[in-house]
Order: sequence, then structure tokens, then C-alpha cells
Amino acid sequence: MGHYSDLLSQKACQALEGRKNLLAFSAGVDSTALFFLLLEAEIPFDMAIVDYRIRAQSKEEVAYAKELAHRHGKILYHDTVVLSESNFEHQARQHRYNFFETIIQEHHYQTLLTAHQLDDRLEWFLMQLSKGAGLVEMLGFDVIERRKNYQLIRPLIESDKASLLAYLDYHDKQYFIDESNSDERYKRNKIRANFSKDFLHTYKNGVRKSFHYLQEDKKALFTHQLLYHDKGLYIIRRSFSQIRSIDKICKELGYLLSAAQKEEILKQKESVVGGKIVVAFGDEMVFIAPFVQETMEKKFKERCRILGIPAKIRPYLSLMDINPSDLPQSGTTS
Repeated sequence: MGHYSDLLSQKACQALEGRKNLLAFSAGVDSTALFFLLLEAEIPFDMAIVDYRIRAQSKEEVAYAKELAHRHGKILYHDTVVLSESNFEHQARQHRYNFFETIIQEHHYQTLLTAHQLDDRLEWFLMQLSKGAGLVEMLGFDVIERRKNYQLIRPLIESDKASLLAYLDYHDKQYFIDESNSDERYKRNKIRANFSKDFLHTYKNGVRKSFHYLQEDKKALFTHQLLYHDKGLYIIRRSFSQIRSIDKICKELGYLLSAAQKEEILKQKESVVGGKIVVAFGDEMVFIAPFVQETMEKKFKERCRILGIPAKIRPYLSLMDINPSDLPQSGTTS
């Protein structure tokens, strides 16, 4: 049976050493396997769980989380919320990450660990492929992703669910099965049941290798477009595929763009997305930064104008004490 070194990403393990880590826990197969694998690898972490109260066994899952935390000396953060049935999955994800990020900020965690694995990665890839997405969207799951105030790390991303389940059964560890995962009214479940599960079972090693190569291609593409990144300000080269890079950067800044927002961004010279992020187009570059309103000196504004820095980006430069002259240069803007 697989040792933790076979199931955990070594890149992830190295990134977790000596850091304050928070595990997003659900008591399902994936997060329970990650819990015990992290223990085995002697990686320190605490836990956070959200109870949506939509299933009878959710109370048992929270009780199990509390039991594990007590038994192994972990801090457990617990939240309960009731959401409407309309667009439940999106609401749940938004609430869950808001909860995690609040904990991270208040208690100074450096990383958030999620239990996404190879099956999740393939399902996401196929979902995006069905929508006509590009490379950046299809490869939504990196091992390590930078967020505004922390790193999101997926230590299981190279392991398939069958191996994690075998690991738990071999070590006689308790876990819970979410019955809603077999409800084919949800697109991801339908893709899993009819396409990805059997395909991955047959071609697991090839799928894993392909994701590795595609990730390297994505990295090369994005690095080519990224001209500047510091203190939350990103500047990329304008290109045919710019919206994919904008989408990735917004995700790093903690905001998930909708399809409608992506379309709107491309129509406007300067956009404030969700009241949180500015996306502004210069002649040759795209500027992306958190949205702030800041009083600026007249001389500073004039320097920015001469250097071609869009108006809605200028307050963030002033707030973060970024020297406009240090930025890549392009044509002027009004």
C-alpha cells in the first residue's frame, strides 16, 4: 500500500515545511486521506470545516472532524451556514473560501491545503473543454497557486481517488461518502460517471504525464505575457489570449470571474470587477490590481499620465508606494 511519499506531491511537501498550514477538511475520502498523509509526513497543520446542513450526516462529519482534531492536537475552525438552492455550488464555494480566508488573515496562516486530486483535475479539464475554454481555464488546478495573502496548495493533485480510497481502507480509517456526488443533475457528476472515471482508471499514468507537460506549457505561456508583478500589481502584455491571463491573475487576487465579467472586461478600457479589482488597458499592456480610492498629489498623477498608466490604477500605486518610473513603459493615456 502506498506510503505518503507515493501519494503526496513532493513539490507541495517542500513548500509546506516550516510554514503555518490550514487544511480545508470535509471528512470525505480525499480530505481524510490528506489529513492522515500529512500526519504521516509530519507536516504541521490545523483544520477548517463548513457545515451546509443539507445532508443528515453532516453533523456526524463535523463530530468526526472534532474528534480527529482533539485526538491529534489540531485547532479546528467550524462554520455553519444555510444557503439557498439556487446556484448552490457557486454560493457554497464562495462562502467556503471567504471563511478560509478570514481564518488565514486573522490567525496568520501562510497556506491553505485542499484535497483536490487527479480525478478532480480531469473532471475540471473536461468541463472546461465542453465550454470551449482555452489552456489556462482547462488547467485550473496547479499544485501551488499564489493568492493575495497566502498560497493555495494541493498535495494530492497527482494521486487518483482510487489510490486514496485504498490507502484509507488499508489503514482502517473512517471516512464519509457524500451521496450528492452521484447525482447526475450536476454536470461534474455526469462527466465523472460517463467519461472521466473509467478513462482515468485505464489511462491513469498517461493522464498524469499529460497534465505535467501541459502545466509546463501553461507556465511558459503565462511567463511570456507577465511583464511585472510586485505588491499586488500585475502588468501583462496585450495579446489575443489576454483574458486567460487576466482570469488567472484575478483568481490569484482572490476573485473568480464569471463569463459575463470576462466579456465586459474586454469591452471596457478600465473596469472595476466586483468592486474589488481594477483591469485597465494601456496601448500595449494590461494593468491589474486591487481597487482602491486614494487621494494623490497632482504631480504624481501627472507623472502617471505621462508614463501611460491608466487612471484607475494610479491610486493603488500611490497607496503601495510604487514608483511609476519602475514600471514597464508604453504609450500615454489621458
